Amino acid sequence: MLSRRDLLQWVGVGGVGLLAGASRHALAQPMSHDMSSMTGMEGMKMPSAPVSPGPAKVKRHPQGYLPVRTLNGWTLPYKMSGGVKEFHLVAEEIEHEFAPGSRAKCWGYNGTTPGPTIEVVEGDRVRIFVTNRLGEPTSVHWHGIDLPSGFDGVAGLNQPAIGAGETYVYEFTLRQHGTHMYHPHADEMTQMAFGMMGLFIIHPKAGEEVPVDRDYAFLLHNWALHPGTYRPDPSVMQDFDLWSFNSKVFPAIDPLVMRTGERMRIRMGNLSMWNHPIHLHSNPFWVTGSDAGRWPKAQWRREVTEIVGVGQMRDIEFVATEPGDWALHCHMAHHTMGPMGHGIPNPAGVDQSGVEAEIRKMLPGYGAMGRNGMSEHSGHVAMGLKGPENTLPMMAGEGQFGPIEMGGMFTVVKVRDNQLTNDFTDPGWYRYPKDKIARRVSKSPDFGEPVRRNPYGSPSRKPPVAPESMPDMPGMDHSSHGG
Repeated sequence: MLSRRDLLQWVGVGGVGLLAGASRHALAQPMSHDMSSMTGMEGMKMPSAPVSPGPAKVKRHPQGYLPVRTLNGWTLPYKMSGGVKEFHLVAEEIEHEFAPGSRAKCWGYNGTTPGPTIEVVEGDRVRIFVTNRLGEPTSVHWHGIDLPSGFDGVAGLNQPAIGAGETYVYEFTLRQHGTHMYHPHADEMTQMAFGMMGLFIIHPKAGEEVPVDRDYAFLLHNWALHPGTYRPDPSVMQDFDLWSFNSKVFPAIDPLVMRTGERMRIRMGNLSMWNHPIHLHSNPFWVTGSDAGRWPKAQWRREVTEIVGVGQMRDIEFVATEPGDWALHCHMAHHTMGPMGHGIPNPAGVDQSGVEAEIRKMLPGYGAMGRNGMSEHSGHVAMGLKGPENTLPMMAGEGQFGPIEMGGMFTVVKVRDNQLTNDFTDPGWYRYPKDKIARRVSKSPDFGEPVRRNPYGSPSRKPPVAPESMPDMPGMDHSSHGG
C-alpha cells in the first residue's frame, strides 16, 4: 500500500508536480527586483543595516523565476541601463551581531555580512560597481562564474587592486546558471575572516523541469572571536569558536518554513576554513546541483547528510511529507556549539566536590567543567558562573521542552500542514499530536530479564520493573493532528 510519505516523495521526484504544483503560488523576496524606474546610479541609496525580511506576500520576478530567500539576509536591488542590470556593492566595516550577547566589528558589503544576494538570470548582462570604503585595497572574485579573465577579480593577476576610496566596475554576460558566491581576492585571509562574502544566484533562462516551491540559501562560515574581544582574529586557522549560517549562530538563525507537500531547495555555499557535513532530520533529500547548475535528474542522488567542502556549493531538495520541527545542522559536533576552550582538562567522572569553591578564592569566576557532561554549562549562567563579556554560551537556545543544547550551525525546518504557500512567517513551535511524541516512562516495561554485558563479556541480569505512564507535556496537542 502506498503511504502518504511515499506518495509525496514519488510526486516530487517524478516531476509531475501534482501536489507541489497545486500549492505553487507567486513568491519573491520582499525587496522588489524591478528597479527600472530608478534614476542614475548616484541616486541609489545603499541600506546601512537591513533587517531580516518579514512575511513575503509578493509575486514571482517578471522574468519568471522564484526569488531566493536568503536566511537572515536580503537581495540586492538593481536598475536597468541600456538593457544591462546595474548593481552597486560597497565594501565597508560594519557592526554585526552573531546572536544576542555577541557583537563584533566585521567587514562586509552594503552594511551586512554576508553581503546582499545578487540574483540574475542566465543570459543577463550585468554591470557591478564596487566601491571600497575599507582602509586597505580589495577586489571581488565571482566564484565559479564563467567570464572574461579581466573581470575574475584576483588583485595583481587580473586587475589592479581597488584602492581605499576607489570604485571599479565589472561587466559580463552570464552564460550559465547555478548557485555561486562572491568574495575578495585581496588580503583574502583577513577580509574573508572578517566576513566579506555573498551569494550570487543565476536562475536558468528556460525554467526548471521540476519546479520548487521555496528556495532558501545561506553561506557557511567560521569566526575566531576571542572572549571579551570585539574583532574576529584572522590568524586562527582551526580553533574557531563561532560557526555560522549566514554569519548568524543558533538561536539567531532564521528557521526555514514550508507547507506539507511543498518542494524546498536549500542552496549552501562554504567559505569557511573547514568542511561541513550538513544533515537534515527525517527528510531524505536529493542532492541536485552545485556551481555547475542543477544537474540532470539522472545524476541526482539520495542522501541525509551532504558534505559541503571548502569553496563548494551544494543544492539539496526534498518534498515535506511530515509536519513538525526538523533539525538542520552541521554534523561536526563542535560546529553546533558556541565559544569553548581548547585543550582544557577533562574531569568527566571525577568528583570535584568543594574544589570549585576553593579555587575561586584565588581565581574569581573559575568554573569546573562537568563531572557528568557539559549540559550543566549550556546556559548563559551555569552553576552561578557568568561567561566572559561579549561571549555566547557553548550551547544555547530554548525549545518548548527545555534547553536544546545546540549552538553554531543549527536551525530548524518548520513544516506545517496549514502554512500558506506565500507566507514565511515563523509559525512557532509545533504542537505534537499526543500519540506522535516520545514520552517518558519512569520504569522499563517487563520484557523478561533484560540482558546486559559486564566488562568481562559475560551476561549480567537486572530484575524487571513495571511501566509507568507519563503526564502530559507542554507542546502536546490533544487533537487528532498537529498545528
